[in-house]
Amino acid sequence: MKTKPQPGEYAASFEKYISLVPAGDVVALLEAQRLATVQLFSTRSELEGNFRYAPGKWTVKDVLGHVTDSERIFAYRALRIARGDKTPLSGFEQDDYVKTGGFSERTLPDLAEEFGYVRSATVALLSSLDDEAWARRGVANDHEVSVRALAYAIAGHELHHRRILEERYFATIPRA
Repeated sequence: MKTKPQPGEYAASFEKYISLVPAGDVVALLEAQRLATVQLFSTRSELEGNFRYAPGKWTVKDVLGHVTDSERIFAYRALRIARGDKTPLSGFEQDDYVKTGGFSERTLPDLAEEFGYVRSATVALLSSLDDEAWARRGVANDHEVSVRALAYAIAGHELHHRRILEERYFATIPRA
């Protein structure tokens, strides 16, 4: 699906993510992001993975775990809606997920590999959908959303957090 979703297809809170995604084939972008993100983390040390730029902020590992968990949830929503499931889908509390995710107990390469697997599954799902499925709408977190908007939100959410990582983490991490 090459056209960006319109504002009526998603909650206003998704705008900050969707606005970051360039026009074009979002599935191809998701695959390119998979490669770039795995590469980004493959060059980082465990010290860097455990870095937080300020007290109370997530670590690099927490951010990556959050991006992966969020993608799973958004893709699950897309699957349910694409299949015509009209059941309203609940929201999730990101801080609770990070708090109980155990990301600090894992290695950065392991978390990056998991992200790659989750992204590959997302790409496979979205690649399998026809135009009708992309246009279907459902309710998630008390807001109407289209499958197309969820795909763009996945891409934009990753871009949003990559920008934060590059500006607030990787630019300020003391090099060992």
